[in-house]
Amino acid sequence: MRQKNTMPLPSAESLAAALAAAPDYVEDPDCPYDPNDEAAVSAFWKGAIVSHSRAELHEKIAVRRVGRPLVDTPRRNTNIRLAPDVELAFRATGKGWQTRINAALTDWLKTHSPTEIV
Repeated sequence: MRQKNTMPLPSAESLAAALAAAPDYVEDPDCPYDPNDEAAVSAFWKGAIVSHSRAELHEKIAVRRVGRPLVDTPRRNTNIRLAPDVELAFRATGKGWQTRINAALTDWLKTHSPTEIV
């Protein structure tokens, strides 16, 4: 379950004060280029190796899904009325009882026709 963000958002006044207090020039000895010099930044990133185009990255991200993996023939949601003893017997087998009902019905269909019982 997703937790709510309990951290309050900064006010407009505190953001304005933080921006006013920020230095105009940044000096970072660990940075391989001067981040204040646009030419140096461009020169540094010109040599970067791009492993995927933006379209490829977007495609890879779009393919990622949350939840169960996709299957060729997805199961359909349905409501079925079962006799109480049948339901309880399958539920008693634990997690996956609905999958076992599906397997039992699939096995039954191999030797019977759905129209046999009326």
